[in-house]
Amino acid sequence: MTQLSDVYEFLGLEGCASSREVYWHLGADHEQLWDRFPGVSSWRWQPPDDCQVRNLNTASIIRDLVEQGGWLFIGDSVTENHFFSLSCMLYPHVRATPDYVQNPYFDRAWPQNLYLDPSSPLVSQLSFPPGFDIETTPLVTFRRIDLLFEPAALEALYRSLHPHSPLVAANANLFSDEATWNLSPAEYVKLFTAPLPRANYATMVDPELPKDGIQNVVDFFGEAMEAWAREVQSLLDEAEKRERKAAQNGAAGHQRAPRQVVVRAYLPGHEDCHDHRKPLTEYKPGRWGWYNWNQIGDFNHAFETVLESRKYPDIHFLPIDRPALLRPDAHSAGDCLHIMTGAGVLEGWTHYIWHYVTVELPGRVR
Repeated sequence: MTQLSDVYEFLGLEGCASSREVYWHLGADHEQLWDRFPGVSSWRWQPPDDCQVRNLNTASIIRDLVEQGGWLFIGDSVTENHFFSLSCMLYPHVRATPDYVQNPYFDRAWPQNLYLDPSSPLVSQLSFPPGFDIETTPLVTFRRIDLLFEPAALEALYRSLHPHSPLVAANANLFSDEATWNLSPAEYVKLFTAPLPRANYATMVDPELPKDGIQNVVDFFGEAMEAWAREVQSLLDEAEKRERKAAQNGAAGHQRAPRQVVVRAYLPGHEDCHDHRKPLTEYKPGRWGWYNWNQIGDFNHAFETVLESRKYPDIHFLPIDRPALLRPDAHSAGDCLHIMTGAGVLEGWTHYIWHYVTVELPGRVR
């Protein structure tokens, strides 16, 4: 690689619809790490032989996003990595907003969207739901939501569950002054269940979002995610009842996949990531335990345990973290947590989530 623009060819991309921090997302912003190319993009998620998975196909993904319902990404900056990757996978058939070239100063809370590009040759091949507007109905939206709850709600939940805790006795804050971007579940589920043309979402993708801590924090995380799942399932049930009642009263509607929430297992970083030029054969926790990365598996287990309950039939945990755990070489050039587009990790998430919500779930959803 001799110049930044070479990265598209090395990653096998025609381009990317999103214009936010493009070369950072593509892992090309540090010249001293250009020796990773093309090896870093030579890997992809391969399902086992006994798993029948559709081949990754841009046209088919777009058709499902239009005809069965779009995706709403809720999460932190690693989820934004995933959104950016999807903007490249679906390029040139989608356009992205906002335009970060014209205005690079949008706040992180600003929603990012992918819309079907009217000039795409796929437009003539699609069956649009009634009310779908190419200009205003997103196929995919990313909203920066760091904690899944607003901090004040988590503070109140902790105090109600643990009134005798030393933290409560000392009137201590659970959170530092570090900036986070948050909405309540009621706000983002309202976005998720909004009708056409404002929205056409069928799948909400959440990462599990643990914060620093030890076992008592892991325990509270499990309690908080139980409360989160209870509230989100209730909001989904209410939306379904409203829509069913409207249909009984003769309101126009269209048949699409039921709304589902999938929770992607969260990831630790790799402490020595930039020393690697190929995948690991076995994941090993970091020797220093940076940022409590070594406890991420405990948080994943706590959330997975919550969602095993039949009380939450529309919320599903996807333990798809192993392919990323084996890829220290796939991190962004600037740090060892975020993941670069084109290395196969983010693209594997898209492939499996697409397969899961369009093939595996339809036979199981209530």
